[in-house]
Amino acid sequence: MASVSLGRIFQRKPVELIQAETGHSELKRSLGALNLVLLGIGCIIGTGIFVLTGHAAAEWAGPGIMISFVITGILCGFVALCYAELASALPVSGSAYSYSYASTGEVVAWIMGVLLLLEYGLAASTVAVGWSGYVCSLLADLHINLPTALQAAPGYPV
Repeated sequence: MASVSLGRIFQRKPVELIQAETGHSELKRSLGALNLVLLGIGCIIGTGIFVLTGHAAAEWAGPGIMISFVITGILCGFVALCYAELASALPVSGSAYSYSYASTGEVVAWIMGVLLLLEYGLAASTVAVGWSGYVCSLLADLHINLPTALQAAPGYPV
């Protein structure tokens, strides 16, 4: 009994079945190539690039930060090519979850789904921290000073 359930957790779904399930979906494709490229760039470039870049360059990296941007840009290009290859092989919604379900199995796909949720939650909180810093700075420029307790993160000693 245990061997049957252990074999089932690594069960893969065939690409044809995934495509058949999404073929009669109620979702309609409405985003064009430009929309998808801009959505991808928006996900990659968050507030953090504007918040941390100047601080990191001034404090630690100096002009060497440009080398890290070039390396990161090349790596992002490779990731984009990987996603393009996967999307052409499995043209359904679901992103990394669907790709991992078809290639490695249900357990890995479930883990990938949880990791994606954690990633988006962390990205949203990073953007929120960056924007809150901008808002506090703008309010300080307008001579509106918020109490330190409102500016600090929860649990941070004031």
